[in-house]
Amino acid sequence: MSDPSGVKQRGLALQLRQSRRAWLFVTPVMVALAVVIGYPVFQALWMSFRKDAGIDPATGMFVEGGSAGFDNYTHWLLQQCNSLMGTVSCPTGTLGSQFWAAVGVTLFFTVVTVTIEATLGLGMAIVMGKTFRGRALLRAAVLIPWAIPTAVTARLWEFMFQYDGVVNRVLGTEILWTSDVWASRFAVIVADVWKTTPFMALLILAGLQVIPNDVYEAAKVDGASAWQRFVHITLPLLKPALLVAVLFRTMDALRMYDLPAIMTGANPATSTLSILVVDQVRQGPNSAAALSTITFVLVFAIAFLLVKVLGANAVRTQEEQRKAN
Repeated sequence: MSDPSGVKQRGLALQLRQSRRAWLFVTPVMVALAVVIGYPVFQALWMSFRKDAGIDPATGMFVEGGSAGFDNYTHWLLQQCNSLMGTVSCPTGTLGSQFWAAVGVTLFFTVVTVTIEATLGLGMAIVMGKTFRGRALLRAAVLIPWAIPTAVTARLWEFMFQYDGVVNRVLGTEILWTSDVWASRFAVIVADVWKTTPFMALLILAGLQVIPNDVYEAAKVDGASAWQRFVHITLPLLKPALLVAVLFRTMDALRMYDLPAIMTGANPATSTLSILVVDQVRQGPNSAAALSTITFVLVFAIAFLLVKVLGANAVRTQEEQRKAN
């Protein structure tokens, strides 16, 4: 008979060797991530507590900078602005008014575009999931807008929304799509929905492919209508994939830069947080570092909220379904 203590020791030794081998493979990746991600993050944090070099308004002399404490953060956060959209009651010219207006515009674009893209993407995914002749060609055609570089998409829609462009000619209007407040926002939303909806449809389609056909066949036998099958089968089983698509798209929309920057230029009505950060870098890198940190915290908080609230509900739904079965 084998010695139980010897078998246990050999098992522990094997686990130790496997653990060391795992760390041997993981360590280079961790070092690379620390250099590529960790160093810029800590450098930005250090810069955010430094003053920008420039003319001291008190003395009129040029100063190199120095410690700023939380001044860079208070300049952005503590100015009052009663309109999230940046159109009324905002002290123009102040850093706070620019920041809160940009926050409002960013959240507005995020909520509207993600809602529209999720709805259209769900419909496109259901159509692409059907079996019909030419389905492969349809799937390839749908992905073309997403494959086009964002800068090219922005320039394309900028030409279409010009005063003498295609949109005004087709509609018979004379709207200044790239300079008017709400018209420019509508133009950016249309361009973003056109480009990014295929991405949502692709993620949702992957979730649809997992749902077995036997479930739908059983529902048909029980007399369930198409709407009942969609509400009681498709949506519940598709919820995890749909939440992942919404999460990815929300994080991407919060960092929106290319489309509004190229389509509308310096229009304050479409100035997002990313545009504000890039503009501030040209004026003061340390103040821009503080704004970048605030933007990172905002994006992280929203992503964390989506994961904890929506993700937790999805997990509980799956567990309840397993218990019910």
